Amino acid sequence: MVYNFILENFGIENMFNILYPVNLVLAAIAYKLGFAKKLPLLKSIIVYILLAVGIFVLYLLFIMWSVATGGKPLPLTESLLIICIVLAIYRTRLYFQRKTKSA
Repeated sequence: MVYNFILENFGIENMFNILYPVNLVLAAIAYKLGFAKKLPLLKSIIVYILLAVGIFVLYLLFIMWSVATGGKPLPLTESLLIICIVLAIYRTRLYFQRKTKSA
């Protein structure tokens, strides 16, 4: 869905320039909402660099899969978006539950 929209409106030559930053931001949000702990600055930088490398590898697999299947890409961006929504709902419910418990 997102892949087809970007392909139709921006072309194949801009695919990486658009999808990689979007996927990186969504992965960083998912990490922050679901898995991040309080870390020193240098360790946080290392974690985000490794996250960027991991998203790059996933993006390469995303491209290889769409080439191998004849243009049917994996829903990488859509999956990350759903993960972010679910984790945001979870964190919001957890926040309100803790707020009512402490009051």
